[in-house]
Amino acid sequence: MLKIKFFYDRINYRIKRSKEVRNLIEKVIRKANKIPGDLNFIITNDKIVRKLNIEYLDHDYFTDVIAFDYSENVVLNGEVYISIDTVKKNAVKYKVSLNSEIIRVIIHGTLHLCGIDDKSSEEKNIMRELEDKWIKEIL
Repeated sequence: MLKIKFFYDRINYRIKRSKEVRNLIEKVIRKANKIPGDLNFIITNDKIVRKLNIEYLDHDYFTDVIAFDYSENVVLNGEVYISIDTVKKNAVKYKVSLNSEIIRVIIHGTLHLCGIDDKSSEEKNIMRELEDKWIKEIL
């Protein structure tokens, strides 16, 4: 049984239209030929996400999203940590709404769990195209 949950840690923000966002996450996963399992999206702050970035990825910098993949075969399980602080800064930087940017990073984290990488410039372009494609489905 599919369980996509949103958790809010030390922040006041809440995802708008969360049921539609859950449906979108499921579509992204199924399009990647995976089966949605247990997925937790934890919306928190810069301090927490940076701490995770240092501890688990050995990266000492702020980031908007970190995905931890606990999948088994084609069943997608994982945790996606999102820093609302960095998402807010990026929304201003890219001149988009906070809602649009939060959905983009939710999709981004989901795509990472589906096996899409963004290390090379080519991979970054593919990731951006997929984000744009999926974000149009909900906005």
